[in-house]
Amino acid sequence: MTTTNMREQYNEYISKFKEKTPQEIQDMMGKAIEELAKSDDGKGLRAGEKAPNFTLPDATGKEIQLEDMLKKGPVILTFYRGGWCPYCNMELRAYQQLMEDIKEAGAELIAVSPQTPDASLSTKEKNELDYVVLSDEGNKVADEYKLVYKLPPYLVEIYKGKGLDLEKANDSDSWTLPVSATYIIKQDGTIAYEYTKADYKDRVEPSEVVEKLKSL
Repeated sequence: MTTTNMREQYNEYISKFKEKTPQEIQDMMGKAIEELAKSDDGKGLRAGEKAPNFTLPDATGKEIQLEDMLKKGPVILTFYRGGWCPYCNMELRAYQQLMEDIKEAGAELIAVSPQTPDASLSTKEKNELDYVVLSDEGNKVADEYKLVYKLPPYLVEIYKGKGLDLEKANDSDSWTLPVSATYIIKQDGTIAYEYTKADYKDRVEPSEVVEKLKSL
């Protein structure tokens, strides 16, 4: 299967975003990323640490447990902000293109966001995903993975101005999100690889994750 380079898609989207977005808003969004990077929030667990077990509902409401998935093989676990995030959708679709390789490596893929199951189902259907998409309402699991951060008030206003109803998508008025993060978890529950960045535009290329997986 021919796969699309996610970074190329990101660069194309970022270029168009800069063309149509006022510089003042771009500056404030950049400021929010810098503030998060300098804070202690959203740093995430590191390679060598144990991945906390969890049970979360999938897009249809079925309960999925990490330990059960690990019985089948290693797990790629990726946390994304939500189906409203264009970068997340590009990432999710990039993983979908690599599902055959992931399965051949004997692994499973789990994508987690704070969206409600209904919103997760919409994301799954929109992106035609045939892997596990879980709903972490309240960011409880993301918090165990040390990924949660609170959006600053000025960024909340920008998002609202763009028509983003995060309170509805997440059934929460907390305006907290997980930092975009990707882990490879070995069958014994140990994190073998992690990629966590404050900048939601800085994500590991899914094909690189698959190569890391194959090298375990």
